[in-house]
Amino acid sequence: MIIDSHQHFWKYEPVKHDWIDDAMSVIRKDFMPSDLQKVYAENGIDGCVAVQADQTLEETDFLLDLADKNDFIKGIVGWVDLRAENIEEVLKEYSKYPKLKGFRHVVQGEPDHNFLLRPDFLRGIAALEKYDFTYDILVFPHQLGAVLELVKKFPNQKFVIDHIAKPYIKDGFYDGWAALMFEIGKCENVYCKLSGMVTEADYTTWTPEQITPYMKLVFVAFGWKKIMFGSDWPVCLVAGNYKKIKELVTEFIAQLSSTEQASIMGENATIFYNIK
Repeated sequence: MIIDSHQHFWKYEPVKHDWIDDAMSVIRKDFMPSDLQKVYAENGIDGCVAVQADQTLEETDFLLDLADKNDFIKGIVGWVDLRAENIEEVLKEYSKYPKLKGFRHVVQGEPDHNFLLRPDFLRGIAALEKYDFTYDILVFPHQLGAVLELVKKFPNQKFVIDHIAKPYIKDGFYDGWAALMFEIGKCENVYCKLSGMVTEADYTTWTPEQITPYMKLVFVAFGWKKIMFGSDWPVCLVAGNYKKIKELVTEFIAQLSSTEQASIMGENATIFYNIK
């Protein structure tokens, strides 16, 4: 199966989705399963993991409802407040839903560089393993120091870095991001999504050659068994169509063996998210 490990759904609301600025106006509308199904039929994708875009329990329930009605949604990554006093209770309740695979917090939006290491957040992360929930790490490069400490504290917790940690491709920054990603990649419990890369470059002028060094580093750091393809649809549409986004990855891995390619394009996501 070819699995898109990272995409979103939403019913567009200007206040809720205020992160969609004028430069991204093309995605200021609803994106629902019926829209994505057409895209997947055209691009040979068998299923996906839907990831939260809003930090509410309503968002998690919205995604669960969509997954319940659409077989091609193989798993969801929802949101809960991992800092909540009753986090054990909340996770126990959500563990009843087999398609709910894990959680994510929009850490990139937190002003505290060390948000991930605060005691209340760590308590929430510590509770995930008991219910076999994964955790998606959404950060900017300046937060990778905290990521390294976090993943080392919980060697048995499954983590995945979203969007290769959003390096500043447009500015050509590389070395600081690369050094920390290399260290994080040594941790066996941490995977990485080849997703969200084109939107860290210039939306209109990016080229595969510009993004290749970043993908190469991810391969060296994580290895083919811990890398998964993700489109970041519909956010990716601000910088290209689905076919172009998929080809960025498939052409980069074209020289690998068929086993390695199959792993990156679906099997690794199936293993990580325990997709049935």
